[in-house]
Amino acid sequence: MRAVVVDEFGPAEQLRIREVPDPAPGPGDVLVGVQAAGVNRADLLARAGKYHRAGQPPLILGLECAGTVLAVGDGVTGTRAGDRVMALGATNDPGFYAERAVIPASSVVPVPDAVDLLSAACLPTAWLSAWYCLRRLAEVQPGETVVIHAAASGVGSAAVQIAAAAGATVIATAGSAEKVAWAQALGAQAGLDTSALDRAGLLDRIAAITDGRGADVVLDTVGGDTFSDSLRAAGYAGRVVALANVALQPSIVDTRDFYPKNVRILGFQITALLEHGYDPRADLAELLNGVADGRFTVPVAATFDLADAASAHRLIESRKTRGKVVLTLGTIA
Repeated sequence: MRAVVVDEFGPAEQLRIREVPDPAPGPGDVLVGVQAAGVNRADLLARAGKYHRAGQPPLILGLECAGTVLAVGDGVTGTRAGDRVMALGATNDPGFYAERAVIPASSVVPVPDAVDLLSAACLPTAWLSAWYCLRRLAEVQPGETVVIHAAASGVGSAAVQIAAAAGATVIATAGSAEKVAWAQALGAQAGLDTSALDRAGLLDRIAAITDGRGADVVLDTVGGDTFSDSLRAAGYAGRVVALANVALQPSIVDTRDFYPKNVRILGFQITALLEHGYDPRADLAELLNGVADGRFTVPVAATFDLADAASAHRLIESRKTRGKVVLTLGTIA
């Protein structure tokens, strides 16, 4: 089968299509014909050798996919050949930048007929992360105010919709006026263009929008200075959820920015969560139902053929995307 393989760490050009052995399902496994594979910023970090959980080359990237079950291993019940499913995995375990993947049956979720596989392939990483952070960790309540940084990203655009659906008032930050307007079209009530505001100005605007109270929840997908500012933006008894550091910079934290306000800092890392026993299937089913009934729309910025994975990575690196980038293989149902 064809797969995109990283033979050595480096720029997007290191993503090369290769012929690799066809995988076969063992007991308890399913063999999925991948039709769509989501591209995530973690894939870019893994390719560049900046993601400690990725391991060493050669690597097959890809954390999420949707496709059709081709075969099942011994002992598998409830899933059969021909089923439409989505799956969550890890770099090289099995890695979804490939035509086929073997996955434990416990890691696949059936996709309803009302949800296309392109949308389904975008849910297991960015959307699941946004859902867990907002609904499980922060426990967003109706009437609360939620600040979502990088609101035009895959996680951010999902978070805007999830928070709005929970009845929260959403303040979206993004790096251009166009991205801000787009986030507002997804459900954010207020938008702040970080390209036109310095750090102090951004905090002043959040304070003004919240009548000086500060935010109940801040979702920080950026890290670095943004995390430091997230603590300042939170109001009394607020919750700051940190789930990434795409800035790849340390955060300088003054404890006086959070402890007098009884602010809670909540960390999230999906791989660690899974390793400690989290079963995401119920949450993924909830997201699928939200897409099926029209509560959620999965924005796809661009699709690329599997062989053009390098272009997909370069597009994300350009920071010009709004929503998800997806690799596709063949016809998507």
